[in-house]
Amino acid sequence: MALIGALTLAGCSGSEAATQEYPTWHNTELNTVSRTVVVGDVAMATSMKPDGTLESVALDLASGKRLWASPATVTGRLPGMGVPPPAVVETGEKQTMAVTLDPFRRGRWYARLVGRDARTGAQKWVRPVHSTFGPQRCGPFVCVPEHTALSAARVVVLDPATGAPVWKIPGIAEVQWSDATRVVFLRLARNPTLEAYDLRTGKPIWRQPVERALGPGVDLSGGWSFGATSDDLVGYIAPYTNPRTKRASTFGIFSVRLSDGAVNWMRPSVVRVYPSGNPGYAPVVRPVDQRGQYGGFARLDAESGRVLGQIPASQVPGAGWWLAFPARMDKIGFLRHGRPGTAFDLATGRDMEDREPKGWSFCVTDPKPLPLKDQHPGFYSVASLCEFDLATGKRTANAGPPPGWFTGSQGGWRIWRDERGGLHAVNDATVTSPGMYG
Repeated sequence: MALIGALTLAGCSGSEAATQEYPTWHNTELNTVSRTVVVGDVAMATSMKPDGTLESVALDLASGKRLWASPATVTGRLPGMGVPPPAVVETGEKQTMAVTLDPFRRGRWYARLVGRDARTGAQKWVRPVHSTFGPQRCGPFVCVPEHTALSAARVVVLDPATGAPVWKIPGIAEVQWSDATRVVFLRLARNPTLEAYDLRTGKPIWRQPVERALGPGVDLSGGWSFGATSDDLVGYIAPYTNPRTKRASTFGIFSVRLSDGAVNWMRPSVVRVYPSGNPGYAPVVRPVDQRGQYGGFARLDAESGRVLGQIPASQVPGAGWWLAFPARMDKIGFLRHGRPGTAFDLATGRDMEDREPKGWSFCVTDPKPLPLKDQHPGFYSVASLCEFDLATGKRTANAGPPPGWFTGSQGGWRIWRDERGGLHAVNDATVTSPGMYG
């Protein structure tokens, strides 16, 4: 069974320009290392303390002020999967529950799931676990892969209000999408599959092998990412080079219907580029031929898979650049730090040399792993973006919030991490959409 998580990059700075038009806040008391989740009037993330330990932090969404915090752990999680946020769910009692993974050591248990009131942090229930990748929201429930280091691995669906099991399935899987009635898992196996289940009963609805879309030879060791667009789920499987054979696994991007799992479209042998939008919102890819040679760049339409804009390989400059995109992602820039770069219009392929383009990119190109205490090495914080003037290769002054394709939006709020780990937020009433990290 191959079990490695998705690529995570550490990063740079993004800042907000406070205005009277939109509510904003900035919390400098955190060193946020996970993405942020928003449910109801609460935002939650995982933060690293100065001593290298982790904590789950709840913030008031309107003000950004800390509500409460509790110790957190990533024990049992694979480093390539990154540091996750807690799972936060609204229950039928008009209460928001947070489910955290806390440090705990007793007998065969190495951590424990704790259900808390998301506003007050009051503990409601506890469930010890041997090994897990951590809790995930799945509709009105919480889904948890348990015993992931054992042959008895399983996924358990829990009632967030009580911690009581609702149903379970054998094996290891990760939630890729859910609504009020259904959940879609990616089963992490030698032959990975997407599987949909009824959330109330656990009854299987459909099953789609990933290799049916991309071809044989898929290996999840390279990482994966998924995102939903309207009635479809778009997934990306990254390549993995086998150290023994030196051959790359099957990779690419594809779309399936959420209603029945049927494949809508597929683009095998393309890699997702970073930074870029969520696969279900604004995927940008680069083709790779059988000899391992990279082609140009293309932005795809997530609903149809068709090319919305591209530049050929002949226009890609030599080494030493990093990608940069504007807010609308209608142009592609090649950033050279401290030196003039280049930019092209994706729709026409024309050089934007005379238009002084700007673009958002990673500031830190050599991220360092987090110095976590008593954890496996190799975890990184989520990235941040900053805006650059491509004509000079320098950061712009007084940049506004990072673009929506990066931050995503939850209930009109866009939240992002700066290079020091502080959280920034703006409520600009944008439509709920996924960001780069989900």
